[in-house]
Amino acid sequence: MQIESLKVFCDLAETESFTRTAQVNNLSQSAVSLQISSLERQFNSLLIERSKKKFRLTREGQVFYEYCKQINQTYDSLHNRLQEIKDIISGTIRVATIYSVGLHDLPPYLKKFLKRFPTMDVHVEYRRANQVYEDVLGNVADLGLVAYPTRDPKLDTIALHKDTLVLICHPNHPLARSKSVKLSQLAREKFIGFEPDMPTRKAIDKILKDHHVKVETVMEFDNIETVKRAVEIEAGISIVPRGTITQEVANQTLAEVKIKGRELYRPLVAIYKKNKVLSPAMKQFLAMLKS
Repeated sequence: MQIESLKVFCDLAETESFTRTAQVNNLSQSAVSLQISSLERQFNSLLIERSKKKFRLTREGQVFYEYCKQINQTYDSLHNRLQEIKDIISGTIRVATIYSVGLHDLPPYLKKFLKRFPTMDVHVEYRRANQVYEDVLGNVADLGLVAYPTRDPKLDTIALHKDTLVLICHPNHPLARSKSVKLSQLAREKFIGFEPDMPTRKAIDKILKDHHVKVETVMEFDNIETVKRAVEIEAGISIVPRGTITQEVANQTLAEVKIKGRELYRPLVAIYKKNKVLSPAMKQFLAMLKS
């Protein structure tokens, strides 16, 4: 029996999917099935109920899973401790990130990290917020980068920084002449929003509701880049994180207007699976993101 087989079993128990387990471990589905069958033969126990309706561990499988987790954590701790003693920072970090963070916040940190640790491989996937959580919980990603984090008992979070929210509009829009505006001035304006299920959309909706401001949402998109393009063609105004519009403001394709009153911001956090053993590389990467 190899330690890799125990990891495969844990991944299968957590994802409840042979397909996703195969993807995470760079195996075929048949190879995953063979490893599980081999474990069952070795321990003379049925670990998974074979049913097309729903994936489920047997009683023996549940006990096996709990002990496998402990073994995997101990193995990871041993491996990471030996790396720390040798002062080795190498390997691969799999990062799942929402589009705005991946395109605008992450690149300078990533460049600095790879320059300092050239033997590292950081694999970045751009995902919707709900998919980032799924990837981290399913062991597809080591770390997730999201805004407005959702509490989950299976996850740990590390606060990174806060990005101020600002109004954006076309340079010819009347509001562009102001250095700052009150939220009340946005009432009945045509508004370009994110899709309703996105955390940033929910946060902006709450801000507007708390200030009794009603806007006319004319378009909804699932990423910051399309929101900006819609504002550039004068389809409406929007509220976005300041860090995502630097280039457009410099090129004068968008106007940035400060919102008066208490500062409005978007919190950014890193998420990872609770009880996950952080490698020396992951610790360095998180430290750099927080700096």
